[in-house]
Order: sequence, then C-alpha cells, then structure tokens
Amino acid sequence: MNQMKSNNIFERVEKKYLLSNKDYELLKEKLLPFMKMDHYGLHTICNIYFDTENYELVRTSIEGPVYKEKLRLRSYGIPTDNSAVFLEIKKKYKGVVYKRRVSMTLEETKRYFKHGIHPSMDSQILKEIDYFIQFYHPVPKVYLAYDRIALYGMEDSDIRITFDQNIRSRMTELDLAEGDHGKYLLEKGAVLMEIKVPSAYPLWLAGILSDLMIYPLSFSKYGNVYKEQLIDERNGNLCLQAL
Repeated sequence: MNQMKSNNIFERVEKKYLLSNKDYELLKEKLLPFMKMDHYGLHTICNIYFDTENYELVRTSIEGPVYKEKLRLRSYGIPTDNSAVFLEIKKKYKGVVYKRRVSMTLEETKRYFKHGIHPSMDSQILKEIDYFIQFYHPVPKVYLAYDRIALYGMEDSDIRITFDQNIRSRMTELDLAEGDHGKYLLEKGAVLMEIKVPSAYPLWLAGILSDLMIYPLSFSKYGNVYKEQLIDERNGNLCLQAL
C-alpha cells in the first residue's frame, strides 16, 4: 500500500493517541534519532466540516461502522478569498484511510457550493465530490482549527506523525476567513498524536510506544465537538425546565 500516490491522493493506516504534555515531551525526545520535522514547522490548520442537516455523517461515524466518509474544506493558516484551500473527501474502510482532495481558491469554493460553478480545473476527484454533494446535500456544520507539528521518517518519509495542540471549534461563523478562534476541546497541555503509515509500524516505533506505554484510542475531533454540543444543548434544556 502506498501512503501517498500523489500530492492529492492518500492511502494509509492512521491511529490516534491522546498524550499528556509530559508524555509528548518524552516521546519527541525518543523520536529524534528516527524522524525530522517537516518544513512547515509549527503551523495552524483550519477546517470546515460538512454534514447533512441532521448530522447523519457524524452520527454514523460515532457508531464505528466498517465504512465511513466525510467532506471538509481545509486551509493552512487563515485564508483570504484568493488563497489556495483544499476540498477533501475522506473515506475509511476496515481501518484504511483514503483521502482525495482538490485545490482551489476560497472564492472558487464559495461559487462551487452556492451556485454549483466548477473552478477552471476539473478532475476525477472533483467528480467524486460532486457525487457526494448530490447524494448527501451537505452544509457547513463545524469549524475546527489546531496548531500542528508534523514529523516524517528519515529512512522512510511515508512514516508520518502529527501532533495537534490547542484544538478549537465553533458552530457559527463557518467561514475559513473569519479567523481561527473557538472553544477549546482538550485540557490545556494535552496533545492529539496521529501516526500515519503505509501498513505496519516499524519495530523502532512500536518499541518506543511500548516503552512509554502509549496506546491508541478512537478519537474524532468533529465527533467530540458534536457530542459536546449535544451535552451543552441537554444541559441548556434542563436549565430551562428548572425555571
């Protein structure tokens, strides 16, 4: 399995880990002989997640099906209308993640979603996204941003590890150009790590994780924001009933 078939097509196994700040620092030190930081350094990733009106996609994802899919719009930093952004369709089947994306300007994405006007480029990936939109009729539901550091393997660059901090979200102002503010999802200092590999972990990586007793977990940024929103709504309704 190739982790990356092109800059816009990804196929890989992805696992997530929730780290304390202490574990994060220990792990970074142990990874130094094997991995390097990519040329972006610490950078901010901004996303708009799309879903049906009744949140069908995220509700299905939380149930842990064999197959699931989602659509998001991503930028690196806060974009302007002329900035390049990525419209991504992401599918997961039996633990393998398939991500396909197209690049266009933020202004082009607005014309695409509001009026169905394609950008000047066309591709098979965009046709897949067209079908997704025709089938689900998705709308913007959640804004998510986080500050990321990404590492890649010195001997095998297909091995990638990302560390996301300061994960924040909002369910209003669903426009990438509106800034990266939002409600924080994790406790201060917590780090969400994601390991992305073509198939099996190399022995050195499996050994480091075992030595530090770091284990994977099921974690969805969008899914957790959705569940927190349900809790907030339920508590709000209980307060109203108590009045």
